[in-house]
Amino acid sequence: MTRNLMILLSAGGSAALLAGAFLFQALGYPPCAMCLWQRWPHAAAILIGLLALRFPGRVLPLLGAIAAATTAAIGVFHTGVERDWWEGPSSCTGGSSLEGLTGADLLTVTGPRVVMCDQVSWELFSLSMASWNAIFSIGLVIGWIIAVRLSGASTAAGSSRSA
Repeated sequence: MTRNLMILLSAGGSAALLAGAFLFQALGYPPCAMCLWQRWPHAAAILIGLLALRFPGRVLPLLGAIAAATTAAIGVFHTGVERDWWEGPSSCTGGSSLEGLTGADLLTVTGPRVVMCDQVSWELFSLSMASWNAIFSIGLVIGWIIAVRLSGASTAAGSSRSA
């Protein structure tokens, strides 16, 4: 197993999760605000992965691990909001106001769809999309950490060859 293979698997995992999120959105499951928050670290991890394939060292894989850990943490937090373990942001939970929506928006079928962060719109084996994102993202953190460790091993091997 090489550093670049682990980077490809980890960044590719983020790309797959992000593609899955967009697929669900295309299938009629619009994202809530917290769902959108979970997408940004995946996008960052993909960019970091592309850079890490070009530039050696531990810093970029470490940043990839941080990006994956960030989306995992948001996924865990979102899961807790969905399961009423703790309160979520008032801007996207049942406690928020409908400010900004007109009466016509609320009465029309074609108006904006309000997606609440504390409501599960899809689940598999009693786990929501946020839960699955957290689980898979924790796996990606492990992949990035392996890449960090392999970066250190290749650096140590390179320095012993030059001695």
